[in-house]
Amino acid sequence: MSRVVRAAILQTEWTGDKESMIELHEKYAREAAADGAQVICFQELFYGPYFCQVQDVEYYGYAEAIPDGPTTKRFQKLAKELNMVMVLPMYEKEMAGFLYNTAAIIDSDGTYLGKYRKHHIPHVGGFWEKFYFRPGNADFPVLDTAVGKVGIYICYDRHFPEGWRALGLNGAEIVFNPSATSRGLSSYLWQLEQPASAVANMYYVGAINRVGVEDLGDNDFYGTSYFVDPRGQFVGDVASDTDAELVVRDLDLDKIEEVRNTWAFYRDRRPDAYGPLVKA
Repeated sequence: MSRVVRAAILQTEWTGDKESMIELHEKYAREAAADGAQVICFQELFYGPYFCQVQDVEYYGYAEAIPDGPTTKRFQKLAKELNMVMVLPMYEKEMAGFLYNTAAIIDSDGTYLGKYRKHHIPHVGGFWEKFYFRPGNADFPVLDTAVGKVGIYICYDRHFPEGWRALGLNGAEIVFNPSATSRGLSSYLWQLEQPASAVANMYYVGAINRVGVEDLGDNDFYGTSYFVDPRGQFVGDVASDTDAELVVRDLDLDKIEEVRNTWAFYRDRRPDAYGPLVKA
């Protein structure tokens, strides 16, 4: 019997305030559950604008404690109600001055399982993230959930193959990559890097990007969220590049072992030869 997981990802626009953004995501989570989804992941910094287009201490106010903050608690209740695993990309405040770009993982019974903090922090025009975030400092966790082993890699992280590989070696079956990515050079990379990483590590990837132009800058977020399988093939259609969209797909996790038995990339790795890569 195949181990099929019905998974959802959501791309949407900024509504203009935190509370309405949270309510919108609750609505979409209920729609996903009604469609049979067992797991859902939201976009990067899901309850706010992508405020990294500017550098302003005002936006520190979006940061919350994880798991003891109000948003994590609120979605723990919803996850339990819907019997759904939930991945919540949020702005985390550990203590004064210790702020992270983080994703919390909640199991289908409402249990908080853990979090991933974005490791690679860009600081270029329109993406002033070092103003807001410290680099992640807790390895590349893979969480045992009701739907299988789930890992997270956030936005700019996707340009760095080492984390993708670490997640695979840690046992990931599905890796979600929540993002805030705008039109330009990255449009080409968006449909290249995640499929290539899925192939190299032979697991599923859910790539999520927000949509719309927000009033903090001229970044035009182009959506096109998708799932890709362990062969690097899209699972169903890619989402719209302009409109909000809930993407729900069936992922056959048995395909992971099938592909790994065929390609055997992990077997043929040469970690004994890679030492210089981490000494540069």
